[in-house]
Amino acid sequence: MTDAPQTLSLTPAQALDFLAELARDLLARRPGRVALGLAGGPAVGKSTLATQLVERLNAGRPGLAAYVPMDGFHMRHARLEALGTVADKGAPHTFEGAAFAQFLERLKGATGPMHGPGYSRQIEDVVEDAFTVAAGVRLLVVEGNYLLLAEPPWGRVRPLLDSAVFIAVPREAVRARLLRRHAAAGLFTEARNRAHVERVDLPNYDLVARSRPRADIAIDLVTDS
Repeated sequence: MTDAPQTLSLTPAQALDFLAELARDLLARRPGRVALGLAGGPAVGKSTLATQLVERLNAGRPGLAAYVPMDGFHMRHARLEALGTVADKGAPHTFEGAAFAQFLERLKGATGPMHGPGYSRQIEDVVEDAFTVAAGVRLLVVEGNYLLLAEPPWGRVRPLLDSAVFIAVPREAVRARLLRRHAAAGLFTEARNRAHVERVDLPNYDLVARSRPRADIAIDLVTDS
């Protein structure tokens, strides 16, 4: 993609309204199953918007949309331990990117129900069969940090998205949110959490920010925190 994405500054409520209209427009214009991608760095609010969007669409027409999180394709913790990359957890190379692309490709063409994995911050590991996409679902709301990366294997994902929206909040707000998120999980010390945010999470935020031009639309969220 060469053109800069359309850029909007919206509150989360306005963003949800916008995404709902975008989804309805995509469904009206395209036959079959449609994938709407919500990309962006960690802790920018992607998963909240994605789940709220699915809830709103399904409230009007039950079974219309399904939430498809990239996070379920974290490498299993045992494998990270075997590879010696536990400290990098959350970086692109600690995901099963090729498996995620294959799953999304199968999901777009599926005619029957399919199960997908999720990720639990409570156990810091993958949970199999965390969600089911029913046969009648028309809209896949795909959410994750690395949907728009061009590097392999992630470059296989963008062509599978019928539309891609980049969600952004300022870097300092992300730092504060990540520290609160890690503290809420209660699995590690404050010192470890701060080190992880600075060494892994914020570099991931910067990496993902460079993929913004590959989106169709960019939303800069206007928030108080």
